[in-house]
Order: sequence, then structure tokens, then C-alpha cells
Amino acid sequence: MKKLRLGVLGSTKGTDLQAIIDSIGAGKLEAEIAVVASDRADAFILERAKKHGIKAVAVERKKFSSSEEFNKKINSILKENDVELVLLIGFMRIVREPVLSTFRNRIINIHPSLLPKYAGGRDLNVHEEVLKNKEKETGCTLHFVTEQVDEGPIIMQKKVKVLKSDTPDSLKERVQKAEQEILLEAIKLFAQHKISIVGGRVKIRG
Repeated sequence: MKKLRLGVLGSTKGTDLQAIIDSIGAGKLEAEIAVVASDRADAFILERAKKHGIKAVAVERKKFSSSEEFNKKINSILKENDVELVLLIGFMRIVREPVLSTFRNRIINIHPSLLPKYAGGRDLNVHEEVLKNKEKETGCTLHFVTEQVDEGPIIMQKKVKVLKSDTPDSLKERVQKAEQEILLEAIKLFAQHKISIVGGRVKIRG
């Protein structure tokens, strides 16, 4: 059986990437990571990929004259490596053309809140806001990437209870576990061709 080829874009540590690597290694996921690219040469996600023998590429935004040129480079890297599904894991850049057209309905982003709440927020800032606003629950959202940031069709969400003892870091840790669970589930479903978009909404076949 042909394995689903994944392309990962990330700017941070790539904690969720490790869960995918481990799941593939354990034979629980019929997929392979074709390439990991980052807009930061010092991002640990690249080291994490290299450690596991995965192709890792730094694509620093400052080396490109425009966002368009930067996205063209990202697009060519994904195409050259025959990527079928693109995963944004802590990627701090907005994905634009031509990537959006080339991989229409094949780019998914994991966001650390229950969208539409805290749309546009990033990483620890989201958890800080959740605690500041005394939310009783938070969670994560997996969605397709479109031109509208954090507004693409939602694939799935997972709730996480906020504890009175939580700090931004402890909350982040539990939300990341939820992120990993739905990421792995969605990749499996995508590999089985069970996820589609009908009328702008995600449909998952059982």
C-alpha cells in the first residue's frame, strides 16, 4: 500500500511532529514524512527531523525579496518532494499563493484554541489569554488552510478542561496532547480518503 507523503512546515520545536514520527515508527500510521521546512534556520523542528533521518530544509524569509517569492520557494520544495498533504505545525508565517492553489484542500493547520475563539493568536499567548479570561475550557482545532487566516473549514476539535492550578505552560502541555491526538486521527482519515469538503464544510466518512 502506497504511503501518504507528508510535508511539514514549522517554526518552533515541533513537539507535535514527534508524535507523528513515533506513530509512523510504531506502524500505527500509513504515512511518511517527505520533508520538513522551516522559516527559521535555528528552529528545533529541523533538528528533530534530521535526528530521524528526515529531509530538513531552512527557508528563511529574510533571504527573499517578497512574501510571494518566499511562498514560491515553499511551493517548489513541497512539489519536488511529491508531498500529498501539508501540515502546519507551529508555522509562524501566513501561507499564500502559489501554495494555496497547488495544495487546495490539502493543507491543514493545528491551532491551540477552540476556533473561532482566539483566532490569530499564537502559541503561549493563546494560553495566557485563556487563563486571563478565566475560561473553563479550551482545546485545539484542526482546520484546512484558506486565504482567510484561521477561518478554513474545521476538520475536528478537541476540548481540554482548564484547571484552577494551570499556568500557560501546563495548559499548553495538555492542549498539545490533544493536538497530537486529532492530528494523528486526521492523517489516518486523509490517507484512507475519508475526508472531503462539501459545500464549504468538512465531511468525514465513517
